[in-house]
Amino acid sequence: MRNLISIVVPALILSACTTENKTEENEATNETETTTDEWIYLFDGTSTEGWRAYNGDSLPPGWVAKNGELTFDTELGLEQDYEGGKDIIYGAEEFDNFELYLEWKLPEGGNSGIFYHLKEGYDSPPEVAPEYQLIDDENYAKIHDLTTYNLSLGYTEKPEELKPLQRTGSDYAMHPADTVDKVLNPTGEWNSSRIIFTPEKVEHWLNGKKLLSFVPWDEAWEEKKNSDKWKNSPNYGKFKTGYIGLQDHSSPIWFRNIKIKKL
Repeated sequence: MRNLISIVVPALILSACTTENKTEENEATNETETTTDEWIYLFDGTSTEGWRAYNGDSLPPGWVAKNGELTFDTELGLEQDYEGGKDIIYGAEEFDNFELYLEWKLPEGGNSGIFYHLKEGYDSPPEVAPEYQLIDDENYAKIHDLTTYNLSLGYTEKPEELKPLQRTGSDYAMHPADTVDKVLNPTGEWNSSRIIFTPEKVEHWLNGKKLLSFVPWDEAWEEKKNSDKWKNSPNYGKFKTGYIGLQDHSSPIWFRNIKIKKL
């Protein structure tokens, strides 16, 4: 009996610890009904395999795997002697309906974004692909002058400010992120983001909170697309499959735990 107890008790402890760890992981991704076997890891923490420049064959300078993170390792505003854009894509596979999960952090004044259904052959990803905006909501407008840019978009009232459609979690220049439940960790701290895309509904999540939901390609979507920034970009958002992309905006950016699930 004593030997049996010595075997059973550690086994129960191990089982409890395993269950707790799985619960924590599920809560972090807000997914309690799926298993990790369904996820496809786009970045394993060590290798940049599958990643390359948008419209390019290799990674642009600055993009490296370091300390378990995929990072654009540069100083804020640094311009490098490199011909071509510094936005990158996971070029090994295109995706149509999906759930994408990743973690990220920015420096003060940082700016980046996550693209999906991205096609190559255009001048830059924003011309064609929807973008989940990543930006330092609190400090960006203090460091960067937005006046000229916002005036060009028709924002005549307080053009120096970061507008709702430009803030973290928004479907950039299309659907603003909800500000009531939004939880954005300070610069230098990790945040988690999820994008869920199906033809019936698109959702943006930030740190376990849903920020927005919309129906792609419906009448309201078409009206938004044709009334503002994308009215002169005929192919914006029209593709139903494409690459996942990450944006460089001349500021450091760190990503980890990048994974996707086909829906």
